[in-house]
Amino acid sequence: MAKQEGAGGGNIILKLSAMLFLQFFMWGAWYLSVGVYMNAHGMDKNVAMAYGAGPLSAIVTPILMGLIVDRFFNMEKVLAALFFIGGLVMFAMPHITGPVFGMSQGVAFIVLIFIHMLCYMPTLGLTASLSFHHLPEGSIQFPRVRMWGTIGWIIAGFVLAFCFHEGNKSAVQFYLAGGAGVLLGLLCLSLPATPAPKKGQPVDTRSLLFMDAWAQMKNPSFLVFILCSFLVCIPLAAYYSMLQLQLVAMGVVKTTALQNIGTFFEAGMMFAMAWFLRKLGVKKLIFIGIAAWITRYVLFAIGAPMGSFGLALVTIGIALHGVCYDFFFVTGQIYVDNSTPSNVRGQCQGMNILFTQGIGMWIGAMVISKFSATVFANVDKGTAASLGQWPTFWWPLAGFAAIVMVVFLLFFKDEGKIEGNGGH
Repeated sequence: MAKQEGAGGGNIILKLSAMLFLQFFMWGAWYLSVGVYMNAHGMDKNVAMAYGAGPLSAIVTPILMGLIVDRFFNMEKVLAALFFIGGLVMFAMPHITGPVFGMSQGVAFIVLIFIHMLCYMPTLGLTASLSFHHLPEGSIQFPRVRMWGTIGWIIAGFVLAFCFHEGNKSAVQFYLAGGAGVLLGLLCLSLPATPAPKKGQPVDTRSLLFMDAWAQMKNPSFLVFILCSFLVCIPLAAYYSMLQLQLVAMGVVKTTALQNIGTFFEAGMMFAMAWFLRKLGVKKLIFIGIAAWITRYVLFAIGAPMGSFGLALVTIGIALHGVCYDFFFVTGQIYVDNSTPSNVRGQCQGMNILFTQGIGMWIGAMVISKFSATVFANVDKGTAASLGQWPTFWWPLAGFAAIVMVVFLLFFKDEGKIEGNGGH
């Protein structure tokens, strides 16, 4: 189908930009602060499990969404339904104030987060696919549209931090996310029709289960890349689920604003990625990305008990997010795109996401849940009394990531030469 910018009106870029803005506003409104909320409402033991809901849904939903969107329903209608349901779930979350249907408050709260993430996680791929479908020059125009997603995430954090007193501890974060979800549902219904591309075709089980992508594991460097990416994501889960509690313990009130410093740098690094790829190549960039994660954990560990100087060190660690995320995840996606045959490239990208954002982050959330319960067994993680324990928490994660970095350096042999603007 030919792509025409005028489809559905002459403002498709504006609509897609608004969609990405609200999509990431919806996520950013609660994701960096829900741990603080749970800690303040007697659900501190369930924080790490809450951050396992997203990765677990990333494991479950790709196959189901692949079947539904590819073969049965228009993409814009699926997105509208997912955002609308996800928004309603957000509105319900503050009302979990005690046991529900025999479940404890913490478990019931996590069940709702899981339901929300089952709706939300598929939208990350669907909005990208829909955008590429309707943008006449997708490779050039999509980064500009996607940038509004980063802006939405940042603004959500700042709204929560500066417009509401202790917003990270209040229910307002869920109402902000829920409102964005409802608006998204309505907006998606106004988007141009995007029919199911494989309607009426038989189900391709091999593609859905990444069967052809598994054959790429015969390439030693690809195997090392997938293995190391999976392993690095285990300690990575701690950054999202635990750092906000350390910041509260260090006396930071506007945690979402401080953590968004890293998002600013992530956006800035995206503009320089093509240059870094040409100058350094894939192996060096991924190596630097892993090293940056290790550096962050070290800074978090050293900074915890050191007062205002320690907070400066932690802030530097947060600012490294651009190097950590872009050099590791974005470069990894580019490596997969350049190192695999075109006929299985989509499967390989899906498998990469499955092992990192899915299985790796989910196992990481479970490991962090157990590990943090041991480290902070006798102290509240969100109080100053816990500051002496945080180094005990971060140093083992830094050591684990360092081992992964050495394995990658020794056994990954593909330099992944990138020419031109970073593409083929």
